[in-house]
Amino acid sequence: MASSTLHQNLAFLLKPVNPIYTTRPTRATTTTTYVAIRCGPRSNRGPLMKGRILSIEAINAIQTLKRAHKSSTTPDYSPLLSRLLKSDLLATLRELLRQDHCALALHVFSAVRSEYNNPDLSLYADVASALARNRMVEDLDRLICDLETDCGRGGIQCDDKGLIRLIKAVIGADRRESTVRIYAMMKRSGWGSTFEADEYVVKVLSKGLRRLGEESLAVEVKGLSRSNLEKLRV
Repeated sequence: MASSTLHQNLAFLLKPVNPIYTTRPTRATTTTTYVAIRCGPRSNRGPLMKGRILSIEAINAIQTLKRAHKSSTTPDYSPLLSRLLKSDLLATLRELLRQDHCALALHVFSAVRSEYNNPDLSLYADVASALARNRMVEDLDRLICDLETDCGRGGIQCDDKGLIRLIKAVIGADRRESTVRIYAMMKRSGWGSTFEADEYVVKVLSKGLRRLGEESLAVEVKGLSRSNLEKLRV
């Protein structure tokens, strides 16, 4: 009897246990809390544009120009700028304009001008837009005078894509005399006479001249559009 009871107990203990009813140890769950950390701006400079790569020479030039500009003495930027390659000069100019360091950018631009036989209207438009954005209107007027000097008697390249941006920047800054100067340079180059005037340029320039109080010139520019249509009919 005792042996039968012992056999039953051993059979019960050795019986396979259904895994469904197996009690598994529970893991302690840990909750991770993330705290958003925002860094304050280090300066008023915006982030670099995607794809913009500055050379070591351009970066060093920008830093040196800024340090020299902060000094009490009147710095001479010529030795530094004369050592830069044309590509580094352009990169330095565009980065200073992007950061709205227009006073420094003008010094760099004077060095850039010497690298071109004919004025690059896209560069003039970049500088003009930055000056207008920072309300440096007197410097903007001097920039247009410099353009007139660089162009000489031959006028400007009216097929340059930078021309319309330059016109918009000057008109947007309400610079009447500078707008008239640009139109005079365009006429000297044969715009509207020896070759057709672009319709969009006519529209922007005529509206700008009218808004700035130059009604007669606005009508004259508007007439160039009608003369283009008459030539097409003939």
